[in-house]
Amino acid sequence: MKFEGIYTPAITPLRDDGSIDKAAFAEVLEYLIEAKVHGIIIGGSTGEYYAHTAQERFELAAHAKDVINGRLPLIVGTGAVRTEDSVEYAKAAKEIQADALLVGSPPYALPTERENAAHALAVDRAANLPIMLYNYPARMGVSMGDEFFAAIAGSKNFVAIKESSGDMGRVHKLARHYPHIALSCGWDDQALEFFAWGARSWVCAGSNFIPHEHVALYEACVVEKNFDKGRRIMSEMMPLMDFLEGGKFVQSIKHGCALSGLRPGGVRAPLQGLDEAEKNELQQIVATLKRNVAHIAKGV
Repeated sequence: MKFEGIYTPAITPLRDDGSIDKAAFAEVLEYLIEAKVHGIIIGGSTGEYYAHTAQERFELAAHAKDVINGRLPLIVGTGAVRTEDSVEYAKAAKEIQADALLVGSPPYALPTERENAAHALAVDRAANLPIMLYNYPARMGVSMGDEFFAAIAGSKNFVAIKESSGDMGRVHKLARHYPHIALSCGWDDQALEFFAWGARSWVCAGSNFIPHEHVALYEACVVEKNFDKGRRIMSEMMPLMDFLEGGKFVQSIKHGCALSGLRPGGVRAPLQGLDEAEKNELQQIVATLKRNVAHIAKGV
């Protein structure tokens, strides 16, 4: 499998009582398919996987498979503290015939690079599916380095990496030293730089509610190779990225979905929703972004 394009880590809509709203979830997936994103990720941090029970995760992935029905690639996240749990999520993904897995480092445990590689290889053996690695040291506490890559080199399933360190030096190194592992942007305000260094995909939470604008940046940089146009689009997206990185990330993504007419519901504890001032600020940012990117896309 080749990871190319915009991959949306889908939100998980909730009802007022905090239970998962599968009908609203299906609406999110249909919205993304209609918007022509290139793939959908279930069980990512934007989807609040850490606040779900194992059974909820199994059922949500299976429901996504049924709704998507082959129209887009489905990637299933296997994030968990225990390797045994990640293995079970991988097995379930294989059972529903998911297209690929998202495999990160176990959070909190602080494994060594060799231990982290053993974790990834165990998940790989459980499903034998294409894998996008997920390097997010700020969230997981450890980074995937040379020793990690040496230990997993025997498997051909590790085909891509979502790089979320925020360190452009790592992007340079991955592009130069590991060209067989496709780069995927995992740090939104560096998307332009990732594309300049050969990345052909972007895992972006904001595409839950402004997918067309994210696709426009991808097409400008990767398809058209027009980085002047790409810079203009990126510049218009920066206020949103600054807002999202200011805190309340998932809450902001969900409210953005509400602005787009979807039914995201709230967030699970310990998170709490946006206040009215934050909602108004986000609404203004999104309105300006959409208007200006539309002009750029039309050549204005």
